[in-house]
Amino acid sequence: MLTAAGDRAFCAGGDLKEMATQALGVPPPDYVPQPGRNIEVDKPVVAAVNGVAYAGGFLLTQCCDLVVAAEHARFAITEARVGRGAPWAAPLPYLLPPRIAMQMLLTGEPMAARRAYELGLVNEVVAGTDLAGRARELAETIAANAPLSVRAAKRTVGLLAQLPLSEAYREAERIWEPVYLSADAQEGPRAFSEKRRPVWSGR
Repeated sequence: MLTAAGDRAFCAGGDLKEMATQALGVPPPDYVPQPGRNIEVDKPVVAAVNGVAYAGGFLLTQCCDLVVAAEHARFAITEARVGRGAPWAAPLPYLLPPRIAMQMLLTGEPMAARRAYELGLVNEVVAGTDLAGRARELAETIAANAPLSVRAAKRTVGLLAQLPLSEAYREAERIWEPVYLSADAQEGPRAFSEKRRPVWSGR
């Protein structure tokens, strides 16, 4: 679960004063941690967005698998307003309709949590007081499932962003074969037939 302290900002982005002082040019590849790009995280990551998620904060949200936002949360790609770049936004048209992605990139205007939910950028919008609890509940629901299936599902979702459909099917078959052949694939149906909770081994 990824969140921040307080209720004002999830992450407001990089320090512009520091960038000005250092005359920062092209940021190095590891300038910002990006799960799924420069940090390998095979477990699902749930973002609990408790305020503004601007620039680098938007990037962090974009990298998460599920996003729960407080009602007062806002999302923006503000780089155009300060002359900076957002090459990390390349996957954005996979997450949003291309014209919405274009509007966010060109205007830098914030998007309300409710609008982000309507567009599918956010999974749920809840009251700020319920944010941590709901995000934790989602994480616990996922953690109760078969770990091999969860990891394979996470890998499968992004396939169409990378591959043509026919290749995506082949890659998905490769990803899921070890799941079918696992002990957990036998444990799940057995537990169901025995009317008990499954005991996952991750093997």
